[in-house]
Amino acid sequence: MSKRFVPFLLLLWLAIALAACASAQPAATEPIKVGAIFDLSGATADVGARYAEGVKGYVEWINSKGGVNGRQIQLISQDYGYKVDQAEQLYSQYVTQDKVLAFMGWGTGDTEALRGKIAADKVPFMSASYSINLINIEEAPYNFLAGTSYSDQMVIALQWVKADAAAKGVAPVVVVFHHDSPFGQSPVPDGKDYADANGISYTNIAMPGGATDLTPQLTQAQDLKANYVIIQNVSSPAALLLRNARSLGMTDATRFICLNWCADELFIRLAEGAGEGVVGVLPFSADASVPGAVTASEFLTSKGDSLDKYGLHYTQGWATMQIMAEGIKRTLDAGKELNGENLRAGLESISGMETGGITAPISFSAADHRGNHAVKLHEVQNNVWTPITDYIESRIEPKLRK
Repeated sequence: MSKRFVPFLLLLWLAIALAACASAQPAATEPIKVGAIFDLSGATADVGARYAEGVKGYVEWINSKGGVNGRQIQLISQDYGYKVDQAEQLYSQYVTQDKVLAFMGWGTGDTEALRGKIAADKVPFMSASYSINLINIEEAPYNFLAGTSYSDQMVIALQWVKADAAAKGVAPVVVVFHHDSPFGQSPVPDGKDYADANGISYTNIAMPGGATDLTPQLTQAQDLKANYVIIQNVSSPAALLLRNARSLGMTDATRFICLNWCADELFIRLAEGAGEGVVGVLPFSADASVPGAVTASEFLTSKGDSLDKYGLHYTQGWATMQIMAEGIKRTLDAGKELNGENLRAGLESISGMETGGITAPISFSAADHRGNHAVKLHEVQNNVWTPITDYIESRIEPKLRK
């Protein structure tokens, strides 16, 4: 080999090495793509729009702080109008074309419909549905729940009913009013199992979508002599139910209980005073003074906006995105490639994660993707959701019902 050829080879090797470094460098700095669907125009848009702003707000906030380990989160999102077919189309588009790492979903119907594809695609998925059908690791290995399951919420509500009825010396007669969808139906069977085992009369009545008067349904509850009503619906129809109940004189003798999607500030405002005394099951704090909510509030104020405009569903979306971002950070901290399998492991490593008081501490494991299993019961007192208990836990075993 000639002496002139040796420097040439060294230069060639150096060029190859530099090219390899250059090609690898973008992977360490390119945005982290996360897909999302939101209900901004459909049947649950009253709460969905607020939740969506919270998810988007956290992404903007964390990116302003340098992102996750120096990498920005790119949120690719769209309104799907609470339509399952539209959700499936957008999910496929984001996964196959945009190559998203993870997904932030919304409703129960669409999240359950996508469960098999999510597992096959190995895309960590965190939605605003807390259906217990999403926690079976074998069937939903990439679904994670940030909120207490609807079934656990229902059981906690019924435990309160049982104790309250016993203190009053009355037999509890419960009617569950629910959204006419998989979301609304989700906790009904598990609630019935608990009621049957504890001697509680239990009936469920669907709330017709778009109804402007729920008096006929309330009359059914009166005929059953209901003294407790549990509502599994969003804010607007729940508020209508309370206004109609007040007109019928039901609010004096019947205790009304909202599960999480109607236990919010919007419900109080729309109920126009009829919500006073309603009990709420809140996995996400209504207290704007907890540190996590203060951070979100300060971010909104910096943009000329206000947390008062959005309420607790904003911080709910904020905290859910925060949890997903923590899983991403843990994956990067471990020096692992960012892919679905490694992100799943990163999320499963979360134990006792604090969300600044927005939720109880969050913990996942390889055997359990139900991150939050504790709620505080609240009561509307002087038009404010006021805590009446500390955290109450429930972890019922799921009975998958197709």
